[in-house]
Amino acid sequence: MAVEISDEAFDAAVSEALDQVPSEFLDLLDNVVVLVEDEPADPGHGVLGLYEGIPLPERDSFYGAVLPDRILIYRGPLKRLCGSVDELVEEIGVTVVHEIAHFFGMDDDQLDDLGWG
Repeated sequence: MAVEISDEAFDAAVSEALDQVPSEFLDLLDNVVVLVEDEPADPGHGVLGLYEGIPLPERDSFYGAVLPDRILIYRGPLKRLCGSVDELVEEIGVTVVHEIAHFFGMDDDQLDDLGWG
């Protein structure tokens, strides 16, 4: 059963998760927007979040005049995964860190090895 939480409270939990990321990492998030969406475009993959863009290590001197990268946090899958609001808030934090790590060029295997999978 999905955790009951208002959209506003969910969005606030995402903001709180971002506030917990050390500023030395947040300051490097150049041309990136974090958005909350209800569901992924392809719900069959079971994703909780998604990074879309050009990871920082792949940006070169020709990088510019591009739309912002996007970090998407999916409300529905996260609410269905968790059994309590506390668990949901924790999983939102993990998902935010996971997607930010993709911006820095880390892949899922590296994140799994570090416990952020």
